[in-house]
Amino acid sequence: MLLDRRTFTTLAAASVTAATVLPDRSRAAGRPPFRAVAFDGFPVIDPRPVSVRLEEMFPGMGAELSAVWRTRQFEYSWLRTLGGQYADFWRVTEDALLFAAKAMKISLAPEQRDRAMQSYLELKAWPDVAPALVQLRAAGLRLAFLSNFTAPMLDAVIKNSGLEGLFEDHLSTDKVAAFKPDARAYQMGIDAFGLKKEEIVFAAFAGWDVAGAKWFGYPTFWVNRTNASAEELGVTPDGAGAGLHDLVAFATVR
Repeated sequence: MLLDRRTFTTLAAASVTAATVLPDRSRAAGRPPFRAVAFDGFPVIDPRPVSVRLEEMFPGMGAELSAVWRTRQFEYSWLRTLGGQYADFWRVTEDALLFAAKAMKISLAPEQRDRAMQSYLELKAWPDVAPALVQLRAAGLRLAFLSNFTAPMLDAVIKNSGLEGLFEDHLSTDKVAAFKPDARAYQMGIDAFGLKKEEIVFAAFAGWDVAGAKWFGYPTFWVNRTNASAEELGVTPDGAGAGLHDLVAFATVR
């Protein structure tokens, strides 16, 4: 459901902890204040129920199946972009699941495939998301997903989590038929917001997306929820933290 005015006001007044910013929290001289945040999907979306569902379906194999599935998802997205053979992320996700099952010699019946895929339409936001988004909006920042997910996948999460009214139109890679880290995907943020790169914070979940956004030129905040190691790609995020409260502290510094 929509956040009512009282809920919005209450959440906006919540305290914010300091972000871990690299190398420091100071803004470069002359840099304008941030005016928008472009989100990868997973800083907002909690993917853990997918692995839980797989473990229920295939006891003792769920974690490994989930890992193989997720790795192949992104490998297929990159290969399709490089090869000029775009298919939307729902199709890529299904193809990756079929591969993962075959690779692990799991017999996947059609109803099991459908149940596993359905888990993506049942995902919700991480617990810290709603108050953080309200704080960002209260600070005057515009918000949108810039994600490989299809628009229906993103719509499902918003509905499941009661986040209606907080995001602008989804910037799904379907709009440009190219997955991140292709520059065409990141360009959507500039085109949709009508802002300069330096006015848009890109909130990344994965280290490779940090690299892609930085190569494109966005100020980038790494929402490192899994305490992952940084990629060896010669880039450093402008800020990093374990959750969206850290992003709020970074993005609203004046």
